[in-house]
Amino acid sequence: MSRKPHTTRSARKRARILLVDDHPLVRERLAEIINREADLTVCGEAEDRHEAIAAIAARRPDLAIVDLTLKNSDGLELIKDIRSRWPKVRILVVSMHDESLYAERVIRLGAMGYITKQEASRRILLAIRRVLAGSIYLNERVAARIVGRLGTHSGSGTETPADVLADRELQVFNLIGRGLNTGEIAARLHIAVKTVETYRARTKEKLKLRNSSELLQVAIAWTHGR
Repeated sequence: MSRKPHTTRSARKRARILLVDDHPLVRERLAEIINREADLTVCGEAEDRHEAIAAIAARRPDLAIVDLTLKNSDGLELIKDIRSRWPKVRILVVSMHDESLYAERVIRLGAMGYITKQEASRRILLAIRRVLAGSIYLNERVAARIVGRLGTHSGSGTETPADVLADRELQVFNLIGRGLNTGEIAARLHIAVKTVETYRARTKEKLKLRNSSELLQVAIAWTHGR
C-alpha cells in the first residue's frame, strides 16, 4: 500500500515555535509535546525577555509560547516587545496563572491565546494550532466572561486588579504577591526603588486599600488565584 499521504504531510513546512519560560522542565515538556507533531517544531528556547528577543531576531519563529513569569523579566513586557518589533509572530501565553486573572490583559496587549500549564497535551496542541491559524484561543468559560464584560462593563464593583491597574502597576502587584520586597522588585524590573514605591501607592489608591499589609494580602490572594 502506498504511504504517499504520510510522506507528503511530513514534507510540509513545519510551523516554527519558540519556547519562552524560566523553568527548564516546562520547556522540556512542551518541546516533547510539540516535536512529536508532524506539522510543528521547536526552533529555539529562552528563559527571559532578552534571550527571547535575541532568539526571535535570529530564528524568526511563526509562534512564540510565552510564560508571564520569566527570569529577571516579565512576560507582559515581552508580549509588547514582540508585537511592536515582529507583528507577524503570533503569541500564545502558557502560564501557571488562572486565565481569569490575566487572559483579557494579554489579549489586549496582542497575544492571541491563553492556556494554563495544567491543561492536557491535546488542549495545548489545539491552542497552538488555533493561534497559528489566526484565531483567538481561550478557555470557553473565560471567553464567555470577557464577551459579557465587553457588553456590560459599567463599573459595577466587580472589577479585578487586571481591570484597574496599568501594565507596570500590575507587574509590581504580581511581584508583591510572589513575596518580593520593594528593592527586589526594582531590581527585577530594572527601575528605581522610588518608582516601585510610586506604583505601590497608586495601586493602593486604585484598589482602595488602607495600608501595605492589606496590599500584600490582596496581592498574594490574587497572584495565586484564590
